[in-house]
Amino acid sequence: MIGVLIVDDHEVVRQGLRFVLEQEADIEVVGECSNGRRAITAIRALRPDVVLLDMVMPDLDGLAVLAAVRDEPPAVVVLTSFQEDERVVEAVRAGALSYLPKTTAVERVVEAVRAAASGGSVLEPGVAALLVRQIREGERPQALDVLSPREREVLAGLARGRSNRQIARELSLSEETVKSHVSSILAKLRLADRTQAAIFGLQQGLVPLESALGTAPDPAADRSRRS
Repeated sequence: MIGVLIVDDHEVVRQGLRFVLEQEADIEVVGECSNGRRAITAIRALRPDVVLLDMVMPDLDGLAVLAAVRDEPPAVVVLTSFQEDERVVEAVRAGALSYLPKTTAVERVVEAVRAAASGGSVLEPGVAALLVRQIREGERPQALDVLSPREREVLAGLARGRSNRQIARELSLSEETVKSHVSSILAKLRLADRTQAAIFGLQQGLVPLESALGTAPDPAADRSRRS
């Protein structure tokens, strides 16, 4: 079971998310919080697998929550009504795996919860394009030539939003080997987390942006369907 903590200051939003998630056999809502301070306490006490986190709340906002739990972070999916450039980038840098507007379809939210539980990311096209632009305009990490050929393949999987399990299956590796490659990639490129690595992979052209956003056919997926 994937344990989910819902953090949002609007009761109607929390009720709606709980209803949607509890329809899924593999997801359990372990708690709800209406502000950031309570969220920090609940994260430490309940140890949820995934946190659905609002960015703008009374007491402490979503960024403060991410900063407070950074040493032992759960997988965080940000759901917000606000999509300012600076806030999106700050949330990703603080460790959020996915950043979705509250207008996102419920199926996409469920997909993001499952992806986050296995270390994957789900980004709406507009958010992904924004992050690519921000990283392109900001300080660039080292070039791809510091990575081994296998690490480049793993980085391409991250850029497609794949989880460690999916990458392992596609490359015929163990999950532990993929996890080791991800750690090495982050260290070599001086990146904070796998989401930043994914965006860097897009920036470097390892995966066409249209493919990663689902607007063009994915050759790996096509091969899987034919096999």
